[in-house]
Amino acid sequence: MTNRSLPAVAVLVIAAALTAACGDDAEKPSAPPPAAAASTPATSPSTPADLPTSGPTGAPTPPAAPPGPAGPSAGGTTERRPASPPPVKLPVRPTGTPGARQVVDAFKAAGLKAPNPRDRSVECGPDGLGLGCSELIATDAVTVYVFPDETSASDIAEIWGGQSFRRGTVVLNYLEAKTPKADRAGYEKVLTSLR
Repeated sequence: MTNRSLPAVAVLVIAAALTAACGDDAEKPSAPPPAAAASTPATSPSTPADLPTSGPTGAPTPPAAPPGPAGPSAGGTTERRPASPPPVKLPVRPTGTPGARQVVDAFKAAGLKAPNPRDRSVECGPDGLGLGCSELIATDAVTVYVFPDETSASDIAEIWGGQSFRRGTVVLNYLEAKTPKADRAGYEKVLTSLR
């Protein structure tokens, strides 16, 4: 016999054994499964099953409680969670500062590419990137961040180095969109004109 026919022979032997074991079920009297037989209390004529027996101290032992689903007890407290997370509270954009949407609209009005704008301001908060920005609009050409103060804007622009441009509290980020260097001057000129 070759090694290739061994798995086929093993399958046939197992199938034959299962057929022999399962095929005569209708003719045999059914017996409780071993686990059920072990869990059924043994009763004798002198001790009925429904009467409590006495324990080592002589006090009657209460019958065992039937198994039930595991879970909090009736006397415990149930923790209530809100149906949805609370809204993220972002820092307020300073007055007199253009909003991120206004900056993107100015790019479009100037004929610059700003396709597929997405408001991702929620990423500014503690559950997102945690940058502390007030507004964030990402496009396929450039990402516009508005910060609550110039110090925060300056710090993040410094971290991004030559891949960003800052004017006041607004920072243009070229990293995610991979904006060509030749196009960056146009975006920066439009942003500068807004202030």
